[in-house]
Amino acid sequence: MRFNLKVIPSASRSEVIIEKNGDLKVKVQAPPEDGKANKAVIQLLAQHFKIPKNRVKIIAGERSHQKIIEVFDLPNENTLNK
Repeated sequence: MRFNLKVIPSASRSEVIIEKNGDLKVKVQAPPEDGKANKAVIQLLAQHFKIPKNRVKIIAGERSHQKIIEVFDLPNENTLNK
């Protein structure tokens, strides 16, 4: 399953926000340097969906606030509204 997301690095706290249009906004405390924010995004989404980190991949936007991520083998009981 693919998701569009907007990443806000260097936030005061890390959280996943579901927008009304179904897109995700992900705030992470990590700074946008040396891939730290991207690693934090993957970790936070894995925790959110309760899946291993290796099932979350950034497809596009490695160096952008706008990203497309893919979540592999997402169990049916996991939904965006958690």
